Amino acid sequence: MAALTPLSTPPASPDAVPAPAGAARRRPRYWRGAVLTVAGLYFLTPLVSSFVFTVHVPGQGLTFAAYSGILPAEGFTESLFLSLSLAAATIALALLLVVPALIAVRLGPPRLRAVVEIVCMLPLVVPPIALVTGIATVLRWGPDHFSRTPLYQTFLAVQNESFPVVLVLAYTVLALPFVHRSLDAGLRAVDVPTLVEAARNCGAGRLYVILRVILPNLRSSLAGASFLTLALVLGEYTVASLLGFRPFAVWIVSVSGAEARMSVAVSLLSLLITWALLLVLSRAGTGPSTAVPGAGPSAAGSAGSAASPGSAASPGSAASPSAPDPAAAPIPVPGKE
Repeated sequence: MAALTPLSTPPASPDAVPAPAGAARRRPRYWRGAVLTVAGLYFLTPLVSSFVFTVHVPGQGLTFAAYSGILPAEGFTESLFLSLSLAAATIALALLLVVPALIAVRLGPPRLRAVVEIVCMLPLVVPPIALVTGIATVLRWGPDHFSRTPLYQTFLAVQNESFPVVLVLAYTVLALPFVHRSLDAGLRAVDVPTLVEAARNCGAGRLYVILRVILPNLRSSLAGASFLTLALVLGEYTVASLLGFRPFAVWIVSVSGAEARMSVAVSLLSLLITWALLLVLSRAGTGPSTAVPGAGPSAAGSAGSAASPGSAASPGSAASPSAPDPAAAPIPVPGKE
């Protein structure tokens, strides 16, 4: 019986004073405010200085000529439209490559995950200057070795200045690490094999499972990957400049020689547009949850059947405390009280 005796907790000391509930939370708030202030000054000071440089001209005072001359500037609309087109094509191609690969890896052998991760992380190891040197070397093979074959027209088509496909391929390679990290984090939070097995048992095809079952659970990851790719394409300069094309980043650098204030103003506007797109994509990636646990049709039907007067209660089911059944009360037997 001694083994069954519960251990008693020692009584609290009468001199011990309990600490207030908010004491442990007040101290980090000061450090948090200090860190946010320093970070805000670190990021906002260059932006404010750049804005002052664009609107203040020595000897003329305050002027917004740098901003009013952006739209009429030569090449602004063409370069911006080209960069946005390249970004859309890069996002589509990167997602088309990475999403099926990561889903197949989740459903396949686990040892393939390391192989896919290494392949997607290689662009972080190879510098962009080395990548563009290799691309330029391959593009020079067209006139040298394939001038009398149908491949020569392919080499010319991928270098079309109106829409250079070679930049889409190069940007897709550069965006692979960011797309892989974003989608891999989203897939780790989803039980992909269980979802696929349940959908296939209901008669759904593979394409239906990917489009209607898995992708809706990856909205935030898809939005993050799309934003990172968009920011990469809008700010990339090395590959496009060395290959001889003129997207938005190259146009800004080319204008900076003659119109320094306009180039800084365009850079500030592009930064604000990127932040706005980040907010839009973050809102699009997270939707309000309207599902209430236990409030589905099956739960409502079972509740209605249990509340019907003619239904029989199953063994072990709990009775409703608000409406007790008088027939279920025990009948007193004389002499047994």
